[in-house]
Amino acid sequence: MRRVVITGQGTINALGHDVPTTLAAMREGKCGIGPLDLRDVDRLSVKIGAQVTGYDPEALFNRQQIALYDRFTQFTLIAAHQALDHSGLVFGGEAATRAGVVLGTAGGGVNTWDENYRTVYEEGKNRVHPFVVPKLMNNAAASHVSMEWNLKGPSFSVATACASSNHAMGLAFQLIRGGACDVMVTGGSEAMLSFGGVKAWEGLRVMSKDACRPFSANRNGMVQGEGAAVFVFEDYDHAKRRGAEILAEVVGFAMTSDAADIVMPSKQGAGRAISGALKDARLNPEDICYINAHGTGTAANDKVECAAVADVFGHHADDLMISSTKSMHGHLIGGTGAVELLACIMALRDGVIAPTIGYEEPDPECALDVVPNEAREAKVDAVLSNAFAFGGLNAVLALKAAP
Repeated sequence: MRRVVITGQGTINALGHDVPTTLAAMREGKCGIGPLDLRDVDRLSVKIGAQVTGYDPEALFNRQQIALYDRFTQFTLIAAHQALDHSGLVFGGEAATRAGVVLGTAGGGVNTWDENYRTVYEEGKNRVHPFVVPKLMNNAAASHVSMEWNLKGPSFSVATACASSNHAMGLAFQLIRGGACDVMVTGGSEAMLSFGGVKAWEGLRVMSKDACRPFSANRNGMVQGEGAAVFVFEDYDHAKRRGAEILAEVVGFAMTSDAADIVMPSKQGAGRAISGALKDARLNPEDICYINAHGTGTAANDKVECAAVADVFGHHADDLMISSTKSMHGHLIGGTGAVELLACIMALRDGVIAPTIGYEEPDPECALDVVPNEAREAKVDAVLSNAFAFGGLNAVLALKAAP
């Protein structure tokens, strides 16, 4: 089987409009969560979120493009431009047929849905824009990336709620490792911070009204974020031949289903995904130095995840560092695993472990080293990135330092 490496990365999220700014914010333990700036925000019970601020789509896209691109697609294209510029790849001839796109999103064009429901139901209009369907469909971002960069291989989107990005990146890894492609553009995006998007999540009663405090005993729920992160996954030999900068190596992936409950997580399902990723990567539990946790800040998720880690890693769990960067950039739902992969790469390349900020009180059911409040320097050779979604869908990636 072929080896798979990462040769490009890009992002826009509440912490920054690019990778260097985002990583600097993670090092500083900066919080991107604040008051929401939304239409009808006064009608919401939850008035905080991790919004992308200082963003003007008209400065980056023309009028025709804005008519076609929902906010989640705009974010994807911005991150993809950064990642592909970073990689230095150009796709033509046979190279175009050996490259594809697989991206994760849970909601797709939520802003487009929201705007057009208002048009029809609130304003009473009988017609909507002719591009509403291609703008809101979940595969819009993947399709526009494939067209923008002439990527003619497998191109599709994955929707598995909060695990969408990890599933997408894991499938991209498998497509290259198995020989179907040489290059995959992968990651995820989400833009659910609209009135309708937040109002729907309020109904679940899992949202915090003040802060995201994963693993802290006084946590009171998750906080939504928005944005995108996109990566270039590439066959190792292909990357070496062209002298590419290698950021990290993807070495394992596993996905499982709890087959139990639509919203409550399962320790067994999460544990099988973690164990499966280790097995696929041919790593021992003792090889892992850091885990980027799913860590949503809800009691059910945090406790189940810590229990699963304790079961899989045994005594080594006490030596692991495990942090949740959702405390800083919020929960991007389908895009969250992609932004979290940036923290994993930072750990491997720079030896900097992003913290879990907002940690105030120890929880005996989460008695692990959660890197509380301040980043930490540590030599890291192998990491895991966890994603556990509604529907009982689990996806875990394993990475190693660049070969």
